[in-house]
Amino acid sequence: MPKIIPIGFALLLLLSLRNSSGNYAAQSKQENSDAATGILQKMIVENGTVTMDLDLNRLNGMGFAPQGAVRVQFAVAANSFFSILVFNDLLRGPEQGSMALVPQQSIVLPSLLGASIKQLIVEKLPSGQQFDLAVRDAKTSFTFFNIEGHQYDYDAQAQLLSIHGGRLLISNEFAKALGRPADASVVAGKISVGAAMQPVEVTQLVNGEIKSVVMPPLGSANGRETPTLVPGPDVIVGELPEMAQYGNDTVNHLVGLGVGTISCNAGDQPLDWFALSNTDHPVIPQNFYRMSGGATNDDRFEQIGQSWLKHAFTALEGNACNFGCNTSGCTTGTHLCPGCSDPYGSSLNASQGGIGSRAWVNPFTGVFPSGANNHTGHTHTGTSHRVTVASSDLDPAQNAGATYFAEAQYVTPHEYAWCQTHPGQCNMYNNASYRRFTVFGSGDSYTFSGSGSTVRTQPAIVAWTGATVNPAQPDPGNDGIWLMSYKVTNPTTGVWHYEYALYNQNLDRGIQSFSVPLAPGINISNIGFHGPPQEPGWANDGTFNNQGYSSMPWAVTQAGGSITWNSETFAQNQNANAIRWGTLYNFRFDADQPPQGVNATVGYFKTGSPTMVAIQAPAGGTPTPTPTASPSPTATATASPTPTRTPTPTATFTPTPTPTPTATFTPCSPITITTGTDTIVPGTTDTGNHCDDCITTIALPFAIQLYGNSYISVNLSSNGTAQFVTSDSTFVSVCIPWAGHDFAIHLLFQDLRTDAGLSGCSAYPGGNCGIYTSVSGTAPNRIFNIEWRAVLFGNNASRTNFEVRLYEMAPSFREIIYGEINGTGATQPWSAGVQGNSSQGCYTQDFCNPAANPPPGNRSRIYGGGGGSPTPTPTATATFTPTATATATATATRTPTPTATATATATATFTPTATATATATATATATATATATATASATPTSTPTTTPRPTPTARPSPEPHVRPTPAPRPL
Repeated sequence: MPKIIPIGFALLLLLSLRNSSGNYAAQSKQENSDAATGILQKMIVENGTVTMDLDLNRLNGMGFAPQGAVRVQFAVAANSFFSILVFNDLLRGPEQGSMALVPQQSIVLPSLLGASIKQLIVEKLPSGQQFDLAVRDAKTSFTFFNIEGHQYDYDAQAQLLSIHGGRLLISNEFAKALGRPADASVVAGKISVGAAMQPVEVTQLVNGEIKSVVMPPLGSANGRETPTLVPGPDVIVGELPEMAQYGNDTVNHLVGLGVGTISCNAGDQPLDWFALSNTDHPVIPQNFYRMSGGATNDDRFEQIGQSWLKHAFTALEGNACNFGCNTSGCTTGTHLCPGCSDPYGSSLNASQGGIGSRAWVNPFTGVFPSGANNHTGHTHTGTSHRVTVASSDLDPAQNAGATYFAEAQYVTPHEYAWCQTHPGQCNMYNNASYRRFTVFGSGDSYTFSGSGSTVRTQPAIVAWTGATVNPAQPDPGNDGIWLMSYKVTNPTTGVWHYEYALYNQNLDRGIQSFSVPLAPGINISNIGFHGPPQEPGWANDGTFNNQGYSSMPWAVTQAGGSITWNSETFAQNQNANAIRWGTLYNFRFDADQPPQGVNATVGYFKTGSPTMVAIQAPAGGTPTPTPTASPSPTATATASPTPTRTPTPTATFTPTPTPTPTATFTPCSPITITTGTDTIVPGTTDTGNHCDDCITTIALPFAIQLYGNSYISVNLSSNGTAQFVTSDSTFVSVCIPWAGHDFAIHLLFQDLRTDAGLSGCSAYPGGNCGIYTSVSGTAPNRIFNIEWRAVLFGNNASRTNFEVRLYEMAPSFREIIYGEINGTGATQPWSAGVQGNSSQGCYTQDFCNPAANPPPGNRSRIYGGGGGSPTPTPTATATFTPTATATATATATRTPTPTATATATATATFTPTATATATATATATATATATATATASATPTSTPTTTPRPTPTARPSPEPHVRPTPAPRPL
């Protein structure tokens, strides 16, 4: 059955007039003469203008002195994804999307509107809502105006779209914010739009069947927006364009949802896409989450719904991700070609006959049987197999202030098979993406509106505000990953709330237990657990005896200095409520003690030994001694006794210490990237980089290591890169790997300016843009901070503030911090990551987004793993095997490790003694090697060196450095 392109089945059926019943089910053929034949174009805004005539009297309140009307002019950001459908040169209507507005003058407006003036969008709302268009804040989704009375006109010869006659109605939320709720829906002005359009998909239809699909290059791209594809096949979720409800259960008050997905192949190899009964294609789970709780509605992040798996079929070879779809040498339909995309509407992903149970699929290998979507023997209800959510979890009246996120993932056997034969090209860990949605409705009926852009290649848990999120992989190369997330808050004096979330992304073995250590005397209360609802048992659902997975809450036990949650074991119940792939479970409690860093224990369901993961807990756990080298071969620690502690009765423990060896480096091991909350350390030293497209070379205060190499200087580009070998000031950003530019950090590769005196620079410290440095800490634990204070070339009012931190102690490169990121007016893709020897596959890309999709700001990105991860030296060994059983009245006294200076080789003895009913003795032996090398050189004040730009890309006047723009369309 051929799949219809994302303009939707409704339009084609409207054109062919075959189905007036409103049933939009896809048809395999349209055999009558009325079926659609012609050229269908999907077009987006290339550039344009928006004019708003605002009634200031109405906006400011009639009690103010009369001010009359004011005209506000905006430019439309290039390549805005406000799309229209044109069939045989006739406008058939707009699609859901938005155009970003760039203000063209300064003007005084009501404070709330004025604060958002630089981040406004005109948005086409989903069908079925009261209004067709709205004016919103792109970052907060706050609606200022709804638009009514407008008309669309399209000039096919000039490819010009005009929207005129629109009236700006004050929205309900804007009226309330103004303190005048009675002004809701009052006309506050009018709006008009004029936009040059360009096609992004051109489809030839013959009798309703697709004969060809062409993706023309964007007119303003000049070939520069196509990123470098990663080696191998790499399917990602490029967009989550919409979601909708497709059924409900009015007895149990549940709803069944579907999430639309657009997949993209970010790899340079075709990805297998063979439809069932063939088993070499992706499967697509969909999940739904809610962030809520606490004073700021972000205390907890819970999964409230999950679906079965859509089985992919027939790749359509679009260019939705702007990767540059290349079908040359690729068999279309049965493969997703390099750079190409494939859409599935929410209705298709919710179609019950095309989705199969998750139980059939190994999420790491992607392997499943040919009968993985067998529905024989059971009858569907309105919520069966869809993203099933309790109505009470959606009702805005019951969830005031909650935030919702949809997530989808593509799992495919081809990526795993390719990884086995190409070990450096394993692309199986970036297949999940998420997007925020706003929920409307009540009872058992709901609608959803997308808010902001899709966050690609990241699971939804990273959206948890203020949480720490760390990945874990218990058996690298043989099983997938899961993520440990936690957040501690202090809601009232003397009370701390501990919230933990464990997300299994693609770990086949599953998670069966979670244990948090507690110190003696800790009082905990409000103990909680949350897991998403499971499907009931269905015939042929892949579970043991077709019984379905249990939804039984986990048991909880507080004993032995810890609190532990667990499901049944695999031996007890193969269908136990373990944390299986694509699901997130929550654990929580309140305590009367503040947090400290400890290790939790996680046990697995199918196979594998428990592992330890870092968390925060209330003063919990037993400190792990670290052997410290002493001047003499057998130094004995002597120090003042530490306060005694009263252990929990019958506490037994066997900790394993970790020695502190000399750091070594694995030049090309994988790097993990997680989101943190660190903020920028303001630079205090001006490097002299104040320019457009220039390089400044600076000396480092200490040698740093990157992918096994050591460097004492770095070349800083005004365009957001730190290069340790090359010195390229180009403004044309590229994805990692950057050919011919090994050993570089892309902090935020973009076309930027650090000139002094630009409009956006005035808000920075000192009122200037530039690159500034500072040093934190003292030797040998210094941190060198390099901060960019820049603006976009395409809009000098758009600030981009970011920083890299280089550490004296290995690993040197650990973190990039993003402050304010304003993407309005961006002219290049946004690229970030780190690159070593690219020919050996040594590089890690964090993101590479189109110009219209800037990364979020006010966060940090923590790089861990290869390129500088310390590993213990072979000679460093430590043993610590006490067995102690304490009575209720026992006390333990520890003798701490002394501070000492290491010689070339030294052995330390660490002997704690427990004064209880049992005596514990521990011995730790380590061999440490210390080598110090200091190099001093006088470094004169650096001078920026401008790299000339090749003649073909020179910018014409009036701006000294203006990017090439397409020729204007004839009027």
